[in-house]
Amino acid sequence: MKPTLTLLTALLLAPLAALHAADKPNIIVILADDMGYADAGFNGCKDIPTPRLDSIAKNGIRFSAGYVSAPQCAPSRAALLMGVDQNRIGCENNNVTDIAGLSEGTTFADHMRAAGYRTGMVGKWHLGTEPGQQPLDRGFDEYFGFLRGSSWFLPRPGHQSIAQILEGRKPVPVGGYLTDVFGDRAVRFITEHKTKPFFLYLAFNAPHAPYEAPAEEIAKFAHIENNKRRTYAAMVSIMDRNIGRVLAALKTADCEKNTLVVFLSDNGGPDDGYSNNTPLHGWKGDTFEGGIRVPFVMQWPGTIKSGQTVDVPVSSLDLLPTALAMAGQPVPPSLDGKNLLPALRGESEFPARSLAWRFVYGENASKAPWAIREGHWKLVMGSVASQAVQLFDLSTDPGEAHDLSTAHDDVRERLQKSHDAWVRSMPAPYTRVSRERVLEFVKAKQAARAKASAPVK
Repeated sequence: MKPTLTLLTALLLAPLAALHAADKPNIIVILADDMGYADAGFNGCKDIPTPRLDSIAKNGIRFSAGYVSAPQCAPSRAALLMGVDQNRIGCENNNVTDIAGLSEGTTFADHMRAAGYRTGMVGKWHLGTEPGQQPLDRGFDEYFGFLRGSSWFLPRPGHQSIAQILEGRKPVPVGGYLTDVFGDRAVRFITEHKTKPFFLYLAFNAPHAPYEAPAEEIAKFAHIENNKRRTYAAMVSIMDRNIGRVLAALKTADCEKNTLVVFLSDNGGPDDGYSNNTPLHGWKGDTFEGGIRVPFVMQWPGTIKSGQTVDVPVSSLDLLPTALAMAGQPVPPSLDGKNLLPALRGESEFPARSLAWRFVYGENASKAPWAIREGHWKLVMGSVASQAVQLFDLSTDPGEAHDLSTAHDDVRERLQKSHDAWVRSMPAPYTRVSRERVLEFVKAKQAARAKASAPVK
């Protein structure tokens, strides 16, 4: 039997299709949850070994001034996945996003799918729970994880499974430690899609509360005196181990050199005695450096020169335009980030630019923490508790200890004008959800928590 014309055509085109697919690098974005700036070895951590994360920095780039656009989970994730500042799209904070979900528009996954990528997500979503708001509705071909802001890591007594885990849209039973389960699914996604370009968003919920780890893992950190820190260390270590499994899966699939791997945290560590943001000042929820400057590394062996440390500020907003350029797609001018691809290839310097923040959380927007960074200067009203507007030279004072606003009033005035102009370019807070509805939502959550913690009569 002679081959048909259709079969012959397919046989001839198959190598071309494979070559075209190989031209598009795979992209993996790995997100930690509430990880402190100093909780990775590549940023100086001494009490928690992170050899796999350190290998990404060794094989690629460590960004010493890597930022996210918000000091809280949901708005930070919204900005990363939409490629625009969360204030611009009405994802101002967790409460607004919990009510309304991710705003309308084209997501990171939508863009990648349109470019011919298989898109998958594993882990914490936190960008809407209702139909139409979930990952499969927002550009992802596959999803395995949970929709809300936090989850157990271990099954509770009397439960055989970790609650609220979905495969696609279907609840599924899950045993074991959740970070390991997410590692399993990430490896499976790579193995199943190694022959075509893929985009994987691996959003761990470690080391976010509830702070839980198997007893044998916590015991490995007996040298840490602080009980809280000991459990946290185990959580970070388990996450690091699973990131190592992802890196090993890329080698096994022979696609390590054709894959950009990015790791960062969604915001800084919280002020609860577990994480460490040294030498930075401030915590999650602040626009001081400790709330918005995060562990941030990437590798792309053979393309990115290894062993680099870049001190020029970069942002999570840069990831989408960079990915689009890598996929050979046009970068929409509406995106707020920068295309880093020329700099990653060594063809240019990393772009200098202004970065601005506004974090409205609560009833009074006039007291919202804000900041702007231009070059080494940063003007900031860092927290609700600290309403003073201060100026810092981050090149010599990353801990924001010495206010220079009176000594450099010209710089202070220039940055204030720049931030005021940036705020005017943004919608008013809560444009998608009224402030009244947000407060009603918060009160309902507080009442539910109080009821859940009340003693049973």
